[in-house]
Amino acid sequence: MLSKTLLSTAAAAALATAGPGTAPGTGPGAETGAETGAETGAADAGESAQALPPEATVHPERWPEVAFPVVLTAQDEAEVQDLLARMTLEQKVGQIIQADIASVTPAEVREYRLGSVLNGGNSGPGGNDLAPPQDWLALADAFHEASMDAPAGEPAIPIVWGTDAVHGHSNIVGATIFPHNIGLGAARDPELIERIGRVTAVEIRVTGQEWTFAPTVAVPQDFRWGRAYEGYSSDPALVAAYVGSMIRGLQGPPSTARILAGPHVAASTKHYLADGATIDGKDQGDAAISELELRLVHGAPYIPAIENGVATVMTSFSSWNGVKLSAHRGLVTDVLKGRMNFGGLVVTDWNAHGQVAGCTNASCPKAVAAGIDMFMAPDSWRSLYRSTLAQVRDGTIPMERLDDAVARVLRVKQRLGLFKMGKPSQRPLSGQYELLGAADHRAVAREAVRKSLVMLKNTGVLPLKPDARILVAGDAADDIARQSGGWTLSWQGTGLDNSLFPGATSIWDGIESAVTSAGGHAELSVEGDYGQRPDAAIVVFGETPYAEFQGDIASLQLRPELRRPIETMRKLRAQGIPVVAVMVTGRPLYVNEALNAADAFVTAWLPGSEGGGVADVLFAGEDGAPRHDFRGLLPAAWPATARHGGPTLFPFGYGLRYADGPRPWAPLAEDSGVTDDGGNGGVFFERGVPASAWSLTVTRADGGDSLRVTTVPAEALSGRVRIAATDHEVQEGARSFTIAADPAGTAIELGTFDAIDLTRQTNGDVLLLATVRLDAPLAQPLDMAVRCEGQECGTPVAIDAFSALPTGEWRTLGVPLKCFRAAGADMAGISAPFRLVTDGAARFSLARVALGSLSEADVVAGCSTD
Repeated sequence: MLSKTLLSTAAAAALATAGPGTAPGTGPGAETGAETGAETGAADAGESAQALPPEATVHPERWPEVAFPVVLTAQDEAEVQDLLARMTLEQKVGQIIQADIASVTPAEVREYRLGSVLNGGNSGPGGNDLAPPQDWLALADAFHEASMDAPAGEPAIPIVWGTDAVHGHSNIVGATIFPHNIGLGAARDPELIERIGRVTAVEIRVTGQEWTFAPTVAVPQDFRWGRAYEGYSSDPALVAAYVGSMIRGLQGPPSTARILAGPHVAASTKHYLADGATIDGKDQGDAAISELELRLVHGAPYIPAIENGVATVMTSFSSWNGVKLSAHRGLVTDVLKGRMNFGGLVVTDWNAHGQVAGCTNASCPKAVAAGIDMFMAPDSWRSLYRSTLAQVRDGTIPMERLDDAVARVLRVKQRLGLFKMGKPSQRPLSGQYELLGAADHRAVAREAVRKSLVMLKNTGVLPLKPDARILVAGDAADDIARQSGGWTLSWQGTGLDNSLFPGATSIWDGIESAVTSAGGHAELSVEGDYGQRPDAAIVVFGETPYAEFQGDIASLQLRPELRRPIETMRKLRAQGIPVVAVMVTGRPLYVNEALNAADAFVTAWLPGSEGGGVADVLFAGEDGAPRHDFRGLLPAAWPATARHGGPTLFPFGYGLRYADGPRPWAPLAEDSGVTDDGGNGGVFFERGVPASAWSLTVTRADGGDSLRVTTVPAEALSGRVRIAATDHEVQEGARSFTIAADPAGTAIELGTFDAIDLTRQTNGDVLLLATVRLDAPLAQPLDMAVRCEGQECGTPVAIDAFSALPTGEWRTLGVPLKCFRAAGADMAGISAPFRLVTDGAARFSLARVALGSLSEADVVAGCSTD
C-alpha cells in the first residue's frame, strides 16, 4: 500500500479503507478490480494491448471525470472546422510540428506552414540567448508575418510561440525572476501563486510570446532527481492546491474571452505523467508504480488544471512501467482526453518522441496514434515533417487522427485570439519594456522570497540587529545566477555574472542595504576573513545551478567542494562569533554538519532575482521586533542522511517561527549513511550510459550541429554519425559509433555544465581510462582533448595508441591527465574530460570512461609531459 504521507488526507483515508488491490470510489467509474492491469479489454497504450506489459495498461473508468470549461463558442468551433476543411495536407502536417528558433527561419515557417516555434533554454534571436527584449519582439513579428503569408487558396494560420517561462520570464535579461517552485511550495500561499502567474504573463507579453510551458505540476518523490525543484512539493494535495491559481494567473479565469485580449498567455501543465516518480530519481526514467499511485499522487494536479481550462499539456520524457508517455495511448487519449475531458492540445517534450520504441527523432507515427497533437521537434522538424507527411499519405497515420490533432491546435489559437489580434508588436503590452522587472513586479517576487524561507534552527541569534557589524561569507552570497538556479537566461543557468541581472539584488545586496540603512556595517568576505570583529556572521552556501538530467545526483548531499563554507562556519563559531547559515538549494539535502556548525539555519531554496527578501526576514526593525516573521514550511521532508529513503530529520510541514523562541539544539550525527562523498566518483560513463549530471554528445568538431544522445539507435550530423547499442559485460552495456569522413571533423564528448577541478588528480599519476573496442581499422589517428568551462582549452593530443588497438577486442586505454595539462588545458575547470575528435571515417565502441590508475589500463598512450 502507498505511504499515506504521499496523499492528501482525504485520499489517504479513502485508500486506507479500500481493500488490498482496490482503490476508493471515484463516482460513476468507481473501480472494483485489482490494480494489476491484467483485465481483458485494457486500453491500447501506443501499441497493441497484447504487446504491452500488463502493468502498463490503464483503466480509464477508474479515473475521475473532469469538466473542461467552455472556452469556445459555437461560432468559434464553426470557424475552426471551416479552416480545417480548407487546409491542404501539407499545411495540416506543418501545424502539428514545433521548431526551435535556433533551427528555423521565418522563411522556413512560411515554406513548411509550421504551427509553432519555441525557444529552448539556450536559444535566442540571432543565436544570442542574451539578446535584448527588442530583438525578441522583432523576431516574434517576423515569425508571425511569415506564417500569415499564405499561398493563394490556403487559409492564413498564425504561428504560436512557446517559451520556458517557468519562474518568471526567465529567458529575458532584466525580467523578474521568481523563486523556483519548490520555494513557492514552502510559502503555502495560493493567492500569491496567482499573482506570480499574472506578473509572468505580463512580462511574456512584452516580448511577444503567447505560450509558456508552465506550470510544472510534478510531485517529486525522490529528490535526487535533477528537476525536483520544478515541483511545488512531494505532497499531491499541496501541488493540486496551487495549480488552478497559477493557471488563472497566466491565462485568466476560463471563459470564451480571448486570452490575448487580457494580460494573459496560454499555460501548459507538465510533465504528464509521473515524471517525479522515476526509479532512482533518474530524469527521463521509468516510473515503476501502480495505476493507483499514478492516479492518486501524480494525476491529482491535473484535475484542477483541467477544471481551470489549461490550454495545453506537455507529455513527459519519462515512462510508466516501461512505456514512454509520448506513445501511451491509454494515458494520453483514453484518460486525459477521454475520461478527464481535456479539450486543449497535447505537446511532447524536446525530441521526446525519438525515445519511443521503434521511433527516431525523424519519424514517430506511434506518438500521433497515441494522441500527441504537436511534436516538439526543435532541430529534427524538417525530417519529421517529411516522414509524417508520407505516413499520412500511405495511411500509417489516419487522416481522422491528423484532423483531430490539427483541430486541437486551431482551437488553442482561436482561444488565444491569434486570428484577430494582429502581429505581436500590435498587441496590448507589447514593447512596454519598462514592465520587465517593474518595481511592483519585483515587490511580488520579494514577497515570495520572504514567504518561502524556512527556519530549521534558531538558538536565539535571530533576528539580527541591523545596526550591528555583520560579516557575510560563503560563495553563494553575492551570486544572483546561483540564487536563481537553472532555467535562468540559459538552460542550465550557468556562466552568468551579476551584470546580466539589471535591477536584481543578490542576498549580499539585500543584507548590505538593510544594515547600512540602519547605521550598521556590513562586510563581504567569501572565506570569512575580516578586518574588525563582527557581531554576527551570515554564511550563504549551497548548490550551484543545474537543470534536468544535469542535476541528477547519486545521493542527497552537496558535492565536496560545495561543503567548504561549513569550515568557514566552524572557524567563525570557534572565535565566538554567532553564525547564521543560509542555504541556497533546489532540494532538501543532508547537511547535518552545517546544522551543527551554525547557531541558526535558514533554507532559502532558489529565491531568484530578489535576494533582498532574505534580509527582510533575518533582521529586526527599529523597535527590535522582527521586520517579517518566517512563514515557510517544508514542502518535503528533510533527510537525516544522504540516503534516499533513509530517516527523516525534519518532517514535511516543519518550520520555525520567531514566536517559537530560542530552541535548544542537540548535536546531530555527522554520518551521511552512504559510501560516496557526493562527487561523481571519477566515473563519467558506465555501461554505455553517462553518469548523473553528465551527457554524451556528438557534435561537429568546429562547434556546429550537435546531438545529445539520450536513446539509441540515433543519427547525428545529418546522418554522418550513427550511434547504436552494443554489448559489453551486460546486454547493451556500450555504445557503438559509425562515423563518416568529413573535413569539418566529428567529436564524441562527455560533458557537464558544472565544471570539475582535476588539478589534484593531474598532479598525481591519474589516467583518463576509456574502455573501447576498435570495430574497424582507423582511416587516420584520433585526437583527444578536454574542454574547460564549456570552451576548447589546449591543443588536441594525438592518441596513436588508439590506432594500434586490436580490432574487435575490448581494451582499456589510459591517457595521463598530464597530457592535457601539457597541451595547455586548465585542469581546474574541466567541463568535458573526454573529447574524441576525428575528421576521418571511424568505427568504434565505448563502454566506460573514468579516472583511474596505471594498473587499470591495458594500454597507456604516450605524450610529452612536464
